[in-house]
Amino acid sequence: MKIVIIIISILLLIAIAQIYLSRSTQQTEQHSYKVIKKFDKFEIRKYDAALFSSVKLNKKGYKESSSEGFRILAGYIFGDNEANEKIAMTSPVVMELGDTSKMRFMVPKNYNLKNLPNPKNTKIIFEKEEEKIIAAIRFDGWSDDEKIQKYKTILRNELVNEKLNFINKFSFLGYNPPYEVMNRRNEVVVELINYE
Repeated sequence: MKIVIIIISILLLIAIAQIYLSRSTQQTEQHSYKVIKKFDKFEIRKYDAALFSSVKLNKKGYKESSSEGFRILAGYIFGDNEANEKIAMTSPVVMELGDTSKMRFMVPKNYNLKNLPNPKNTKIIFEKEEEKIIAAIRFDGWSDDEKIQKYKTILRNELVNEKLNFINKFSFLGYNPPYEVMNRRNEVVVELINYE
């Protein structure tokens, strides 16, 4: 009986910790957008302009690139910059996937190119992204190359069926830190062309 009580107590503590972590993730600054139209499997959004820190990686796929990209960009925001300044994490983490890959973190809105500290790592660059229209499909759980490819294919087929034109450059969006195991949010997105 004592072991059962201990196991239930541990499970309860884990659940409480995950609820707390989920709330803190929801309070993280996110790339703002407005939903324009919802379909059964995907939605169309209008994203605001934003500034991103990014690193290009000479690796293909999510599994090969994500750890290295995250380590480089997280190092920068955790203080590995010329000012030794900590910068708040934002969400989602963006991975452009193709023959090479690129990881991007949105820069918090209180920064611009004039007041951002210079990175010590010369691989990090800053890119301004203008307002754009994207199509997004969501999936839960842990992400991997197979799931990303599956939802990329579904999204591509849906867009073709709806006769929507898109740039053939898909990205993966991850919203949760690795230690958050419940309510994980992942998306595959692509920019639309001449959407009206």
